[in-house]
Amino acid sequence: MHQRLPPLSSLRAFEVVSRHESFRAAAKELHVTAAAVSQQVKALEDHLGRKLLRRRIGGYSLTTHALAGLEHLRDGFEQLSWAVAAMSSGGQRILTVSAVPALAAEWLVPRLHGFRQQFPELDILLHASDELVDLEHSRVDLGIRYGSGNYPGLTSERLFVDELFPVYSPGMLKGRASLKKPVDLRGYPLIHTDWTPERGQWPGWTEWVRAAGVTGVDVTKGLRFSGGALGIQAAVSGQGVALASKALALEHLAAGRLVRPFQLSLMTDFAYYAVCEKERADEPDLLAFRRWLIAQAQ
Repeated sequence: MHQRLPPLSSLRAFEVVSRHESFRAAAKELHVTAAAVSQQVKALEDHLGRKLLRRRIGGYSLTTHALAGLEHLRDGFEQLSWAVAAMSSGGQRILTVSAVPALAAEWLVPRLHGFRQQFPELDILLHASDELVDLEHSRVDLGIRYGSGNYPGLTSERLFVDELFPVYSPGMLKGRASLKKPVDLRGYPLIHTDWTPERGQWPGWTEWVRAAGVTGVDVTKGLRFSGGALGIQAAVSGQGVALASKALALEHLAAGRLVRPFQLSLMTDFAYYAVCEKERADEPDLLAFRRWLIAQAQ
């Protein structure tokens, strides 16, 4: 006998709360009120006869009962998403690709129409997430990862090495002197990406200015973002000069939304890699998409 299941809406509400550890943040994702989310979680707790959340300063934490089933619950919602995608596809082949959100939005998405033109029978389901997806135990077929390239058990192919250089919006120069030499950065607002990797070096404005041999540029002030894509958007809107990742700036440079004033760039210890399970590397759909990715990167 299958156990009587609680309403799907209550399970979904709890899953979202478990990620945010906040009713308010969960309500924003679900487009309902925080009170409605709280009622759904309370209904689930009543159904199970167990407390799932424990109040703490600044939010909630999960009880041992909640943790015991959380992974299975998330797997279940992933399976449901796959079922809906399969029913919607009408038999069309689907390749699921996981990529970090910044690269997905700024580099991959603008190019996907070209892949569709070459392979109209193959759909791409793009999963944009900062989480490191377990390719062996998920429905994700291929990942685009940002790192050192050491991925045990996976086939790894480098797409491109990352490098950083200054960019700005042409509209930012209205009423200002043009940027012709690095020393001209004095007095301009700088945009920073505050990211500290677990391994390797991520250079910032301090390192770039030092490499350019410039003094008098205040690298301590300016807007700061946790991700490179946000810094790029701030630069596009004319809020300052960003030290941008080449991969994230390419489309904006080509479209004229950003300008690269100097040739000096700093290489990072990281690159983007296309990875998949070794035993699946020769599957036709995976092989076609990997070859297309490498061609785009070149």
